[in-house]
Amino acid sequence: MGLTALQQNGQGLGAIRVGEYRGATTAANFGDSQKEWAHLNTACGVYDLGFRAKVSLTGGDRVRWLNGMVTNNIRDLAAGHGVYAFLLNPQGHILGDLYAYNRGESGVSSSILVDTDRSQLDKILATFDHYIIMDDVEVKNLSDELTALGIAGPTAHSMLENAGIKFPDLQPLQFHEIQCDCDCGCLTCTIVRGDNVTESYEIWLAPAHVRPLWDALVAAGAAPVGFEALELQRIVSGIPLYGVDIRERDLPQETEQARALNFNKGCYVGQEIVERIRSRGAVHRKFTGFVLNGAAQIAAGAKIVAAEKEVGEITSVTDLEIAGEAQTLALGYIRREAGTPGRQVSIGGQPATVTQLPFDLSRLAQESAREEEPLERHRA
Repeated sequence: MGLTALQQNGQGLGAIRVGEYRGATTAANFGDSQKEWAHLNTACGVYDLGFRAKVSLTGGDRVRWLNGMVTNNIRDLAAGHGVYAFLLNPQGHILGDLYAYNRGESGVSSSILVDTDRSQLDKILATFDHYIIMDDVEVKNLSDELTALGIAGPTAHSMLENAGIKFPDLQPLQFHEIQCDCDCGCLTCTIVRGDNVTESYEIWLAPAHVRPLWDALVAAGAAPVGFEALELQRIVSGIPLYGVDIRERDLPQETEQARALNFNKGCYVGQEIVERIRSRGAVHRKFTGFVLNGAAQIAAGAKIVAAEKEVGEITSVTDLEIAGEAQTLALGYIRREAGTPGRQVSIGGQPATVTQLPFDLSRLAQESAREEEPLERHRA
């Protein structure tokens, strides 16, 4: 996998380890991924988003055509806003996921910008090419022209302003073209409000300016964060990752990602299956969370058992210290009749509890403290 633009200029970044993540090579950690994750939740962290690919759709038919390709509503998407969507095959199975941003109907930037993981880029481009027949749509891969940094945490907005990046309040997935007043050297860039549980932003800019911007944000107080902490944050937030938690065999409603679906937009590839599932009630499986006490030795692919029957499988796992106690958090699919929150199941032979997403760490900490109280009284 190729280096991200930031890593190509990465000498002196301070990363302890680099590795492959979502189709590109970038920083895995800067020494302690748990501390880096804490910065994302208590202060502010900055991280490389060069593993995301950018694709431009231009031409007079771009809105109508993309609206007929993906599961969300592109037709009524306001300029300056984005949506999350699935790309399906005719059988309703998920070929990929993406964000689509409406850059307007006039001017040189008139286009729809599609944002996805680099690991999905070739498949998505091939699918687009297959379905453009007589349509006035031009597809251009901008991945070598645009890269991005991410900033997240409760102090993210103020930190950006301290760095000289000023912008109005934005709704989730709203973006704004800005003029930087920091030392990164770019005249203009784009800031995008994320749709994550925590407050987050993306800054899209030319690769030549990404290292100076990184340095400016770190100097302003943002802590460097690697992808191991991003993975921890993703799992805690209950966000499925395509290629890991979402596979081509999965159906949209099984993923529990209602944010990707619109049932009033008209026809699109795979819509008949999605609508049939909705009209008949539900699918048999659902994506949800699981909590295991201790640092459980389980991995993706571990089977979920309830009442001595196999009812699902795990797709993502991470360990986290909660209230001083190690716990294992997992994501996966379970049959709906067995997936009631609070239900006790077995994963890899170890007891686990079905949990709603996103994980409520405050509640888990309180439960851990209550379990510890009888032991402390016994010791006394």
